[in-house]
Amino acid sequence: MLNKILVSEVRVNILKLLLLNPNRAFHIRAIVRQVGAEINAVRRELDNLFEINLVNRRQSSNKIFYQIETSHPFFSDLLSLVAKEEGVGAAIVKNEKRIGMIDYAVLSLAFLRGRKSTALDVDLFIVGDVDLEVIKNVVKEEEGKMNKEINYSVMNMEEFMSRKRTNDPFIYRVMTQSRTMLIGDDEKFCAVV
Repeated sequence: MLNKILVSEVRVNILKLLLLNPNRAFHIRAIVRQVGAEINAVRRELDNLFEINLVNRRQSSNKIFYQIETSHPFFSDLLSLVAKEEGVGAAIVKNEKRIGMIDYAVLSLAFLRGRKSTALDVDLFIVGDVDLEVIKNVVKEEEGKMNKEINYSVMNMEEFMSRKRTNDPFIYRVMTQSRTMLIGDDEKFCAVV
């Protein structure tokens, strides 16, 4: 199935648009404008994605709208891949050396799916010996691009391990939410040492 999903640049750009806007349906002309491709190429790729049930389409008047199918078995995996290439996830990965020694960088899938954050939600969680000012600036820049607040938390490895051992409610919440690992190993992240 992967060979039917990731075969062309146009398809990848369509997937990025739809995956990062899962609650929104797009008319074909809007997709053409967003991905900067010819309408026939976009139409062909949308038909291919519809054929494997990765996108839905619905007609309204004389327009057809397309939306990502969030219940597709590959939805979360594709969203995790895109998160490392777009938005705040890409900014963290790209600026890793400037930020410092990152052991783990975790991005909430609920955040990527468009959930509105509350004070209790953690959209981005970073563990390591990092420069807080650099992280603050990276996040602020991405908030400006998205026009959306990003709730983030940073701690060093010693504090993370200590709070994990004591079943700290905050850490428990971070570890039990759906997530994508931007940096680090998910199994080690969850292991209690």
